[in-house]
Parts: sequence; C-alpha cells; structure tokens
Amino acid sequence: MSIIEDKAEEALGRRVRAEREGRGWSLAELAGRAGVSKAMLSKIERAEASPTAATLSRIATAYGLTMAALFEVASATSRLQRAKDQPVWRDPKAAYLRRQVFLHPANPLELVEVELPARQEAGFPASAYHLVRQVVWVISGRLTLMEGTERHELAAGDRVELGPPSDIVFRNETAQPCRYLVAIVRR
Repeated sequence: MSIIEDKAEEALGRRVRAEREGRGWSLAELAGRAGVSKAMLSKIERAEASPTAATLSRIATAYGLTMAALFEVASATSRLQRAKDQPVWRDPKAAYLRRQVFLHPANPLELVEVELPARQEAGFPASAYHLVRQVVWVISGRLTLMEGTERHELAAGDRVELGPPSDIVFRNETAQPCRYLVAIVRR
C-alpha cells in the first residue's frame, strides 16, 4: 500500500469513529444500523482493516452520508486542490482505485474518479443510492454497469444516469483497466 493510501486508511478510520462518537452511538448501534460487524468496525476505526466499497457504502448510509464524505472532511478554505492532495483509496477486494476529485460542504456536487482493474467488479446495495443522484462517464476502457437487472455497456465517452435506487454492480469484463468518473449530487 502506498503512503497516500495508508494515510487515507488512517483518515478514514478517524472519520468513521468521529461520526459514530459525534452521534453518541456505540459500536453495537452502528453495527446494527450498517449491517457490519462490531469487530470489523473496530478494525476500520483503528486502520487495521481495509473495508470494501460495499462495506463503506453501508457505513456511510447508516450515517446519512455519501461514501465520499467518509474520505474527506471538506475544506472551505481553498477552491483549488492539487491532484496529489486528493484523497485516494484502494478497495481491497476489487483493487479498484478511487480518487475523491471534488467534495465541498456548500456544494451538493461530488466528483469521484475510479480505475477498475481488468476482470474486476464492485457492487453497492440500493440503500447507497437513496440520498444521491449519479451519472457515470467512462474516460477510458469499457464498463458494464448492472443497475438491478438492467445492463448498460459503456465505452470511452459514454455516460449513463442512474435511475431509482437499485443494487448496482460496476464490472470490467475486459483485459484492460477502465477509468470512469462518477458525478454525484446529494439530495
């Protein structure tokens, strides 16, 4: 794991704990609301385990946040953020790389860049989409997006707006990595 990713894991753990403590919740209460074991939550808070995107999505939803909000306490002090300063996180299961390009508390828009390795996938439960609207735009490669039972085949330059909340699977069925941007608008 890179230094940037190590720092992201530590910051993520601090943020998960701060959100839980700020609400006065015990680990057991968060576990019940998120559907994640107390043991896993404790490891995440101590940066001893790297959660999958699906696990992070369940935690964020329990807090009423987007997954992006767990990665960054947005700063209102500067409108410019260099690429080297943008939070980066790697999913331990799918090995996809996630860069938080934009998040600001005064703006409902979030931008996330994802690189999904060849022959990998990442899935998210419908509950992750109740608080947001999303558009996915493929930058390079090919992406298969399963929106419930609906299948979207996307190539570079294609985009799709996600519909009503349903389980979503981002899948790269090719031998090449796929890069895409997710534009998220918080409701």
